[in-house]
Parts: sequence; structure tokens; C-alpha cells
Amino acid sequence: MPENPDDDPFHDCELGPDAVLGTRTFHDVLFTDDTETPMNVLTGETPAHSQATVKEAKEFAASIDTDTPQIALLASVETQIETQSKPYTSAAFFHFKATGSLERHRAYHAAYEADAFAVDFEADYASGDLTITVDRANES
Repeated sequence: MPENPDDDPFHDCELGPDAVLGTRTFHDVLFTDDTETPMNVLTGETPAHSQATVKEAKEFAASIDTDTPQIALLASVETQIETQSKPYTSAAFFHFKATGSLERHRAYHAAYEADAFAVDFEADYASGDLTITVDRANES
């Protein structure tokens, strides 16, 4: 452990690097063509605001102006109805909605920001799965 906390990218994380090292797949977290959308019970139709394609969702995520790569996460039906939004939202690839916990989100973020780690991800929009791989930089 570094003597100076500023030298440790995980100093303010609940999890250490061992929690994110290696490859992990998060299932059914991405927007897919099969993402559930609301239906108007009177007409049996999906509202126009909830109609979307994976291509549109990927383009939206890529259009976000940030240094951190974005992915298209699925939005809940409740969110789509309440906000009249698309069935997807954009977030950093290590977002807690994708990784399952705020603790893991912070640890992936720390690894991504640190030069000591090589972080890569694969977003499979056909299956909805997100795979994140973290290696120590000198091992990759």
C-alpha cells in the first residue's frame, strides 16, 4: 500500500483492486432490441418516444461529450412512462446500474483513471451483456 493516499487510486474506495482485476460479465444491463417498452392499453401501441433501435442508442451514447466511454443502458418502463423518455440512457461503462453496486462502480472508475491499470470493455448489444476486463498495466 502506498504511503501517500494520493498515490493510491483506490484510497477512497470501499473495494480494492483485487475486486475488479480480471474479466467480469454483467448480464442483461445494456439496451437491446428486446428491451421492454410500455404499451398504451387503449391502443395496444408502443408510444413514439419509447420506440428506438440499438443503432440509435449506440449513436446517442457515443455522442455524449466526455473522456469516459459511454454505453447505452436500458431504462425501466416506469422511467419511460414518467419522463416520456427513450428506452435507453447513456452512462459511463462502469456505471453502478451496469456493475450492480456503487462500490464496484467506484473501484472500476479508480482503475480506469489510474495509469497502473489497463481497463477494457465490450458492450454486446445483441445479448445485453457488458464485459469489463482489468489488468495491471505491466501485465497487459
